[in-house]
Amino acid sequence: MPAAPLFDLSDTRVVITGGTKGIGFGIASVFVQAGARVAVAGRSQTGVDAAVASLEELAGPEEPGRVVGFTVDVADPESCRDLAASATNLLGGIDVLCANAGIFPQAELDTMTPAQLDEVLDTNVKGTIYAVQACLPALQESGRGRVVMTSSITGPITGYPGWSHYGASKAAQLGFMRTAAIELAKHTITVNAVLPGNVESAGLEEMGEQYLASMTSAVPLRRLGRAEEIGFAAAFLASREAAFITGQTIVVDGGQTLPESPDAVA
Repeated sequence: MPAAPLFDLSDTRVVITGGTKGIGFGIASVFVQAGARVAVAGRSQTGVDAAVASLEELAGPEEPGRVVGFTVDVADPESCRDLAASATNLLGGIDVLCANAGIFPQAELDTMTPAQLDEVLDTNVKGTIYAVQACLPALQESGRGRVVMTSSITGPITGYPGWSHYGASKAAQLGFMRTAAIELAKHTITVNAVLPGNVESAGLEEMGEQYLASMTSAVPLRRLGRAEEIGFAAAFLASREAAFITGQTIVVDGGQTLPESPDAVA
């Protein structure tokens, strides 16, 4: 009997927080094209509707209802529980949670306010934990649950002025990941993370041409990443082929973290 095709996710039910734009939408598009049933969640109903419409085009007319969308505030545990319940109902369960929702406002350390710090930690750290907690019963019921978090090279590996709170939040995600992987192993749930470098997105474009040029010049592959390239890594970690991988990270950065100095990629 021939082996099943790699990354055939046609029997997989996936929830993606922050899945309506940027990296989250790239992740969603990969899962949809791999055959998964996908629930995308975002803060804006307008954004959710637009993302679902675009993803339905990728899914094709043969399988209506394979993509659904919900509004959620991941910093609110009740909102996360509502998301998990609704997704479980419409998808018939949850096999994969992509905890992708995150924000990255700039704030220099000497002027950062408590409110700015709370905003980032509430969304990026608490939001990840709340989403996992909310989806946990369905992931346990699945018998093959996967949690894939979107962390970053910023914080766990590198730093950048203006993002000390963001870097702290992304490092904290990995601290959570390692213990969660141990605790959830008894339920056959794996917990892993993807660490993107700089990826083409509207948010990155808002940083300006000078920033984009600086970041591109620091990447040995001489380009920024594409959102779907983060999705490919997430799809692998969600696949049956990755069943024995847990508590690990995959860096997807075009080699950005490799050079000892700018001269190495000059």
